[in-house]
Amino acid sequence: MLRMKKLVVVGTLAVLCAMVLGAQVQVPDTPAGRQFLAWQHAQDSGDRATIQQFIEKNMPWGRVDQELAIHNQTGGFDVKKLEESTDSHIVVLAQERGSGQGFVRITMNVAAAEPYQIAGIRVQQAQPPAELAPKMSEAEVIAALRAKLEKDAAEDRFAGAVLVTKNGKVLFSGAYGLADREKKIPNKLETRFRIGSMNKMFTAVSVMQLVQAGRVKLTDPLGKYISDYPNHDVATKVTIHQLLTHTGGTGDIFGPDFSAHRLELKTLNDYVALYGNRAPAFEPGSRWVYSNYGMILAGVVVEWVSKQSYYDYVAEHVYKPAGMMLTGSEPESEAVKDRSVGYLRQQGGGWTPNTNTLPYRGTSAGGGYSTVGDLVKFADALMAHKLLNAENTELLITGKVDSGGDRKYAYGFEDGRKNGAGAVGHGGGAPGMNGDLRIYTGSGYVVAVLANLDPPAAQQVSGFLELRLPK
Repeated sequence: MLRMKKLVVVGTLAVLCAMVLGAQVQVPDTPAGRQFLAWQHAQDSGDRATIQQFIEKNMPWGRVDQELAIHNQTGGFDVKKLEESTDSHIVVLAQERGSGQGFVRITMNVAAAEPYQIAGIRVQQAQPPAELAPKMSEAEVIAALRAKLEKDAAEDRFAGAVLVTKNGKVLFSGAYGLADREKKIPNKLETRFRIGSMNKMFTAVSVMQLVQAGRVKLTDPLGKYISDYPNHDVATKVTIHQLLTHTGGTGDIFGPDFSAHRLELKTLNDYVALYGNRAPAFEPGSRWVYSNYGMILAGVVVEWVSKQSYYDYVAEHVYKPAGMMLTGSEPESEAVKDRSVGYLRQQGGGWTPNTNTLPYRGTSAGGGYSTVGDLVKFADALMAHKLLNAENTELLITGKVDSGGDRKYAYGFEDGRKNGAGAVGHGGGAPGMNGDLRIYTGSGYVVAVLANLDPPAAQQVSGFLELRLPK
């Protein structure tokens, strides 16, 4: 009871702060609402010790550097609208307080029992209320984008590359900032940036290729393909569909175990050895909670069915047919030409390499590298049905489960389309890296943004365009 009272007090302070700043939104007095307000209060402090204390008590899988990065990039958030609310789930539309003043959708899930710890939280760029959305021509949008990037780069808030196309024609391309600050190497369009969770798109395409070939069924349980999977409930209850949609309850990979074994996790099977005995966190299929481990398992399925390593499979069946010559997941210990150094924000404002946070290599859940050019090639190949036929491409990208607000999660893709407008794609972020790919299936635009800075450096750019591109 003492713990709950403390959360209520913190929540009250956050509500008062929000009202002073003009948000005028009452967050409900539920476990999810109280945890959201406690998180917002810790975020607003911008203080490492305060955020660390909050993480230890309420979000043990969290990372203080990532939370500080969100604060430094956005300036905090003012809640503008409560979109969804239950005891264990809350979604709010909020506006950044920083110079960009973009809109984000914050989705939080909490455990069903005391102490109601945070099970997952996502911060995504979002459309503003209709009355605040800017109306601009295509030429005006591109001019505004160029001005924004130049300003953000000059203020050291963006370093990376941007590519915008429409129906295959390049409308804008540019690279900004430094790929290596110590060696003074500038970013360029061919710079390879770490892409975080964007690998999930490649993994989902790979699984769907095997579905299309009749070698995998989406309704089959995981254990049909991984015959020696350690946990019986995961093996018999979690389906391939649930792995690809984050509805299997398979949990995350980050936390104390990952930190302790970070450089020992060299293969996908190493992750299974570490996490494979865990039971589902909830009844598979009953809810949506983002699961990096679920996508690790999807990659293991690719390995078992194809008889190839995950890395060899995606290189042969995704990267090669799409013409993606600069994309991969080579170990961090190996020299990769033009791979940038990622930088996370230090307390006090400086930047430091993210080397000590990186996994041994990227996985089917994320962590590889690519270029903006290769991401656009992937988008073009996908929509031209070079990777999957038309039926399975549509099945891949069409939203299947609500993932908060007005977005749905498909198979390794987010589907933000509504009334013929909006995009499909996926973002990725971790300390010192951020990326986003948005494919506008109606208008023909493709937006690829990669940055070697903390989130949401890249997604602020794609979000800026989302609000302004003609529908």
